[in-house]
Amino acid sequence: MSNYISDDVRKVTTHRLIEMKQRGEKISMLTSYDYTMAKIVNDAGIDVILVGDSASNVMAGNMTTLPITLDQMIYHGKSVVRAVDRAMVIVDMPFGSYQGNSKEGLASAVRIMKESHVDALKLEGGEEVIETVNRILCAGIPIMGHLGLMPQSINKYGTYTVRAKDKVEAEKLVRDAHLLEEAGCFGIVLEKIPAVLAKRVADELTIPIIGLGAGGDVDGQVLVIQDMLGMTKGFSPRFLRRYADLYTVMTGAVRQYVADVKAKDFPNEKEQY
Repeated sequence: MSNYISDDVRKVTTHRLIEMKQRGEKISMLTSYDYTMAKIVNDAGIDVILVGDSASNVMAGNMTTLPITLDQMIYHGKSVVRAVDRAMVIVDMPFGSYQGNSKEGLASAVRIMKESHVDALKLEGGEEVIETVNRILCAGIPIMGHLGLMPQSINKYGTYTVRAKDKVEAEKLVRDAHLLEEAGCFGIVLEKIPAVLAKRVADELTIPIIGLGAGGDVDGQVLVIQDMLGMTKGFSPRFLRRYADLYTVMTGAVRQYVADVKAKDFPNEKEQY
């Protein structure tokens, strides 16, 4: 396993991401929701930090992303931005903040940008949200799209299975991707779709395509940080590679702390004033 940290300390921007695609450099993206984790990820050389609505799952324990609110996403965005000096920070627009109409969507987008100071926003959907996308982009706010498996639509589909396996859904996804690029989106996340379809989209579009369970022939990859670090149990999709087993490390450390306190071994003389 190689260790790669860019020596380029310039702030990552939408323009730089497009440049990276043009020269064939893969884009690395991870989620973060708090200052401490974002500081670690930024300092390790990540290109993009996604303040995902997956915070609803991994930070709040909800079964879906639907319960998280606009206020909560702004809070998480603020926390991450304070830790970052190089990585690009993108915030997910939460469910209910943009699906109503384009005017409401713009108001939500402006509020996130003004209060959290992030670099860009991400929202789910294609043709059905294109009016909102256009309105937000016209306000000068960068947008990343999200197609394929769209967690905010879980109640519509009823399952987190692979999407766009049939021809009709696949062709709609391709059309939606082109619509998002034509509108002015700077990139798109493709979640849990066949690798061959993701490659087609990446080849046809000039903007970066980031995969989450979409194969290796896209322009970059994103994972949830808690999953990648092995902090979660019982979630092992095919696309997930665990780079550590922090659940075991952290529970072991806590057990040792409990034992030391019970045994009156902590604090010792050197750990007192």
